[in-house]
Amino acid sequence: MTQPDYIRQIHAEAEAAAHVLADAAKLSPGQLVIIGCSTSEVIGQRIGTSGTIELASALYAGLELLRTKYGVQLAYQCCEHLNRALVVERTTCETLRLDEVSAVPVPRAGGSMAAAAYTHFASPCLVETISADAGIDIGETLIGMHLKRVAVPLRTSVRSIGAARVTMAMTRPKLIGGERAVYHPSDTNAQQLSCE
Repeated sequence: MTQPDYIRQIHAEAEAAAHVLADAAKLSPGQLVIIGCSTSEVIGQRIGTSGTIELASALYAGLELLRTKYGVQLAYQCCEHLNRALVVERTTCETLRLDEVSAVPVPRAGGSMAAAAYTHFASPCLVETISADAGIDIGETLIGMHLKRVAVPLRTSVRSIGAARVTMAMTRPKLIGGERAVYHPSDTNAQQLSCE
C-alpha cells in the first residue's frame, strides 16, 4: 500500500471510530470527549518512537467529525513528557472553567497527535486535567485518568486503527444508595418504603 493510500485508510478508520463512539456512547452536543493517540502504535511501532505529524493530521481530520457532526468538545491528550496534559479549544477551557497550563506540544514532547491538534485548533491551549464524558484511546495511551467516574468500556466493531488497538469508553453517573435505591423511574417493582 502506498503512503497516500495508507493515510486515506487511517483517516477513514478514524472517521469510523468517531461514528461508532457517538452512537455507542449516545453523545450529545456540548459533551466532552477525550482522544488519546499514539501515532507510533498506529504504524506498528512502540509508543513514543516513530510518530508523524502527517499521520496525526489524517487521524485528526477523521476524528473532527465528532465536533462537526455531533457537536461535542474535544480534548487531545499529550504524552507523559507533558504529564498527559490536554489540548483543548480556549472556549472549552473557559466554558468548563479549566486550569490552563503553559506548554506547546511538539512531537518529541507532547506527541504528534497533540501537536497536530494544537496546530489545527482555532485557539488552542493546554489544561492539566478534565473529566470527560467519553473517550477513544488509540494505542493504549491510558486516557482513564481524564474520564468522569464511572467509566464504562464499550465493545464496538472498531477494534484497531492501523496497527494500534482501540479502546473506547463512556461514563455514567454513580449509582448511590443500597437495597432500597431505585435507579430507573419506570421500575414498577420499586418498594414504597418510608425513610423515617
